[in-house]
Amino acid sequence: MISTPGLFLLFLSATTLSVWPQDVPFHPKPGAKVCVATVSNTSARAAMLDRLTERLSKNLRDDKIDAVSMDSSTTMDHKLHPTRENGEEAKGNECDYVLLSQIMDPKKHPFDPQSPQISIGGRVPSIDASDPLGGSSGPVYRDNLQISFALFSVDRIKPVVETVILAQPSGSMSDNLLPAMDRESNRIGHELKKK
Repeated sequence: MISTPGLFLLFLSATTLSVWPQDVPFHPKPGAKVCVATVSNTSARAAMLDRLTERLSKNLRDDKIDAVSMDSSTTMDHKLHPTRENGEEAKGNECDYVLLSQIMDPKKHPFDPQSPQISIGGRVPSIDASDPLGGSSGPVYRDNLQISFALFSVDRIKPVVETVILAQPSGSMSDNLLPAMDRESNRIGHELKKK
């Protein structure tokens, strides 16, 4: 026989679990606003982070999504999560989602699970004329960088979208990462327009 306080706790636990936002499937909000946090860079390569962030925001706006670039940065932690600054700024901008993006060197985290990579014939050398080590001095082999990104709804802890894009840097890494930003914004736009 369950006592009245025990029955109340059992009912409260069942009710709490049934309305917990993580259990509700994701459905995009029509006309939602996305706050794009400044891209963070945990790799040793320099990048123009403001330029990459603005590229993401512009691509989303071009795809008819209300997007705004934020001043707050994506966390430097390997596991992407919104920071207190991201949350406050998103609330101030009345955003429904926060987009976090991070440039990472997979060699800095060798024991983390890696995405499968397709490589036919080994790594491709950089023969980019703008590459100070490529072109006339011979081919230069560079390792891939990862662009990790996650889209969080402001009312959830678990990301709506979380994935990794591989990008091979060249001499001008910011220019080289612009196509990765394009692919990221396409993926986010696709997810937000699902019916």
